[in-house]
Amino acid sequence: MLGESGWRGVEAVAPMTLPTALALGAVIGVLLGLLGGGGSILAVPALVYALGLGIEQAIPMSLIVVAAASAVGVLPKLRAGQVQWRLAAVFAVAGIPGTLLGSAIGERLPQSALMIGFAVLMIVAGNRMLADSAETGTACTAGDAGINWRRCAPRSIPAGFVVGLLTGLFGVGGGFVIVPALVLLLGVQMSIAIGTSLLIIVANSAAGVLSHLNGASIDWSITAAFVATAIGGSLVAGHYGTRLDTGRLQHWFAYLVFAVAAYVLLDTLVLT
Repeated sequence: MLGESGWRGVEAVAPMTLPTALALGAVIGVLLGLLGGGGSILAVPALVYALGLGIEQAIPMSLIVVAAASAVGVLPKLRAGQVQWRLAAVFAVAGIPGTLLGSAIGERLPQSALMIGFAVLMIVAGNRMLADSAETGTACTAGDAGINWRRCAPRSIPAGFVVGLLTGLFGVGGGFVIVPALVLLLGVQMSIAIGTSLLIIVANSAAGVLSHLNGASIDWSITAAFVATAIGGSLVAGHYGTRLDTGRLQHWFAYLVFAVAAYVLLDTLVLT
């Protein structure tokens, strides 16, 4: 029922407006800059429920927005040396095939299954954001030149593949998975994990966009507006984010994610 009345039915009640796209893009960009990618979990619901797009448009547009905002958001991290290049490369190499596979699977799943899966993913993401992120796992890195690949590879390759799969399937950046994986599994410092996460998101999202371009109907004017303010928001957040209590912000954001997930489930299972 979703393909006929759920996602597409939103078009009748949520007309696409440029001011709405600009505002939503700014919010997503700020969250990307502050949380290392977790804000992308709201991009698809924003495009669908606020702008009235179908999910077949929302996923590639979300990936474009997330890739662009993450690419700009990672620049301050690069200047500060807060990116672990080799781990980013491993995650990207493992994640790109996962992204392509996720895109292929998504094209064959019923719309309702994607909707429910996305809501479940949001609940998982919210729980992850509420978890204590202060602890770190056993470090397998000691700078770019000192990576213990025997310890890192068995953890980072599967994690990278799963992140890529989620990116292709649902149009999310996967920062809510990448950051905990880097911190808890690999012992990477939080500041470096956020910067590395943004770089990984760029690679996976770009692969996802390419896999969705064939047959996708993208509204480029809405996408451009969304991207422009997302980039601005990501830059501002990246510059001033160190002055904010991002831990508390992440907890409040998790509650918002739960609320959106509940609405998605209600709309899919009850209202359609």
